[in-house]
Amino acid sequence: MDDVDLDLRERLPGDLPKLFPDGGAERALSAELPPGDVVWPDPGYPQRQFVRRPAFWVSDDPVTGEVWSRVRAEHHRSGLWPVLLDESDQPWAAGQVAPEPVADIGNYAPAAFMYEVWSDFAEQAAPGDFEDLAPFGRHCPGPAAPGTPLDDPDAAADRHARALSARGLSLGLVAVERGADALAAIGWQGALNHNEWTAPLAAVVRGWEERFGARVVGLGFNTLELSVSAPPVTTRHAVQVAAEHWAFCPDILFQGPGTLAGYAEEIRGKTWWSFWWD
Repeated sequence: MDDVDLDLRERLPGDLPKLFPDGGAERALSAELPPGDVVWPDPGYPQRQFVRRPAFWVSDDPVTGEVWSRVRAEHHRSGLWPVLLDESDQPWAAGQVAPEPVADIGNYAPAAFMYEVWSDFAEQAAPGDFEDLAPFGRHCPGPAAPGTPLDDPDAAADRHARALSARGLSLGLVAVERGADALAAIGWQGALNHNEWTAPLAAVVRGWEERFGARVVGLGFNTLELSVSAPPVTTRHAVQVAAEHWAFCPDILFQGPGTLAGYAEEIRGKTWWSFWWD
């Protein structure tokens, strides 16, 4: 087979080119995909006005972690970030999603988002509520320092994908340059009760990609799964990271261990972060 035939064979199959504004002309994918189809957003959602193409592709059936890893390894050439999707909690194939422009993510600063959440809570909280946020209380500590890598980010992501795939999750493919952006591009609304827009949360996850080697691996109706290759390993560092997590997802504290100190011990040295919103 000559090079021309090989290029034709490896171009994005099926309707995957529709995920890209330019039709995916310079994209290629050699990993074999299971049967699936592209998903258009529900036209009833207001954010639909921003989208003139499908939001993502989803497989018909659950996949193994190995399939996720093979597609992840080709992200640099395909432009498609894989996400394990929980069809039991969120009917992804029904298009009940509200994509937001990926360009909007850059308009948000993770530190500013954190301070805003903290300030809003401080204005409404009773004096005793701040005990749960010790040692910071009403004073937002700001983003934590970067972690020290314990593993390669891609290897950590592949490992977590293998673990998650045991739940019987479908494969989603999103046309984004980095995994964090998939939250906005796919139209996920899992944190709607915490924040009206997803783009600010995607900006926070971008920061975690850079400081902690985080990778978006899975999404559910109101859940998010990240792999982490550079987690905090000291109690002091973990408490400040826990403060970031609380601003990102308050439910992990108020419906979890109850205090930053308790939650910090749960994530210290842990190579995956799981979030869920009520």
